[in-house]
Amino acid sequence: MSGRGRPRLAPLVAPLVLLTLLAAGLAACGGDSGGDTAPAGNGSARSDGDTVAVTVTREGDTFTPNGERVELATGQALVLTVEADEAGELHVHSTPEQEIAYDEGTSEHEITIDRPGVVEVESHDPDVILLQLEVR
Repeated sequence: MSGRGRPRLAPLVAPLVLLTLLAAGLAACGGDSGGDTAPAGNGSARSDGDTVAVTVTREGDTFTPNGERVELATGQALVLTVEADEAGELHVHSTPEQEIAYDEGTSEHEITIDRPGVVEVESHDPDVILLQLEVR
């Protein structure tokens, strides 16, 4: 038998496999359109839809997170848990500006931002940007 009557599948298989892989990749990137704002960054932020929680750690002059960007909806609560080996103050460069004084040990602080934009949360002593809040 010469093979003339048999369909040749090889030229069809490669494009089908490629299309299947592309479709699967796009589906994985689609995300949830439920309206919850998911935090970005290295994982120290978490969201339950109503609030975004971030733990800030201070050990001497070293802070974590350090410059992490976190997504936040306008009016959504941001709960900062501060674990510090000494007292200090954080500055939230929103309008109006907010200051968060914290003591040595663990404390919890809640803030909201009512205007969209990028808002920095920083320490002035030492001068460190801890978070960039991307408010939408």
